[in-house]
Amino acid sequence: MKTKIALIGSREFIEHVQTSIAPDLNTIELIPYIYGEPQEASLHIKNLTPCDAVLFSGALPYFFSKEECRTLSVPVLYLEQDETALVTSLLYILHHHGIEPDRVSIDLMDLSFIDHAQSDLHLKNPPRYVMDYKERLPHTFHIDDYTDFHRQLFLDGQTDMALTSIHAVYDRLVELHIPCMRMIDPARSLIRTIHEAYAQSLLSKRKAATIAAARLSIQEWDGEHEHLHELARLMKGTLQKNEDNASYTIYSNRGSIEHFLDSTDFHERPVLAGFGYGHTAAEAETNAEIALSFARKADSNSCAFILNEEKELSGPFPNKSKKQHLKNDTPDMLSLAKQLKLSPANLSKIVQFYKSRSARDFTAAELSDYLQITRRSTERILKKLVDNGSARIIGEEMTYAQGRPRAIYELTFPIY
Repeated sequence: MKTKIALIGSREFIEHVQTSIAPDLNTIELIPYIYGEPQEASLHIKNLTPCDAVLFSGALPYFFSKEECRTLSVPVLYLEQDETALVTSLLYILHHHGIEPDRVSIDLMDLSFIDHAQSDLHLKNPPRYVMDYKERLPHTFHIDDYTDFHRQLFLDGQTDMALTSIHAVYDRLVELHIPCMRMIDPARSLIRTIHEAYAQSLLSKRKAATIAAARLSIQEWDGEHEHLHELARLMKGTLQKNEDNASYTIYSNRGSIEHFLDSTDFHERPVLAGFGYGHTAAEAETNAEIALSFARKADSNSCAFILNEEKELSGPFPNKSKKQHLKNDTPDMLSLAKQLKLSPANLSKIVQFYKSRSARDFTAAELSDYLQITRRSTERILKKLVDNGSARIIGEEMTYAQGRPRAIYELTFPIY
């Protein structure tokens, strides 16, 4: 199965990548999301269909979307324009238009790129008219400021061409009939960044699959046994009673534990817990016991600490700022629930199930186990999703016993 990378950029950037680079990406599928101006990039975050990583075309769209990206559970990167892009663009202008660097107005991310290029190349006529936007992001940045910067210099006869790293500025300068060019993104830089997104997505999946152990100290629950098994289910783990008969261990993986801590489930149950990650089950359990000792020292009936394989301790949890309610009352989600004839609560549970996984694909059995409903009911829900185009079957899983292969599904509607 190919790794899916959501690519957010201007139309020109997307078309360039799709025609010149995408055909050579054998294990990667780029899903395009086009904006008109960088400030619009954040609007795409809530419309992202399930993917393995998100890649922005540059620093501008990334910084305007940074806050919205905090909700994403996949790696987020952006293409960094550097001295290579600047020098390549200036060389192109000199070779094809015969214009010296000091007659070119330039906007870019960081003014230091100019200093580095001048130092490395010993330019006789270095660029003089430069405007950067590093310190203006995101609150004091305005597209018109950069358009006016290039326009005024050209009208005053101080420059012969504008070099812009902002596609929206380029479009406006073209409308004003001012000679201009977009900053060139070297193919090697694009390919390197796409492969970095691919590598980070694999690393994120491996990290989510790290062995995890949860040591629990129960605080006088009614129906203790039932609640413990419910916790094990929510953590997608296996429950084991410890020899001291006063604590319990749940074995799971890092991704499931972190999803559990981000949900309201932990907050609603009074339990002292220590979570440990490790390369082996023994290491994870040892770290969990140490983390539990910190939770016991805290002045709280419901508290948890995490100790990872690098011996880094974090906590106490729950952190109310991280609490994620199992509720989705956005108009788009309510509309989809109505189309599918599903309750918004059930649709939200499906979204939460999907977010808690390190892989995009799943089977009816896995969803049935998460929702705690019958396999037949789950298959009816999945059929509604597939018929509506909100999910699709991407393969089959062979079973050990005799019978038909199990379908493997993937959601296709926005979940972030």
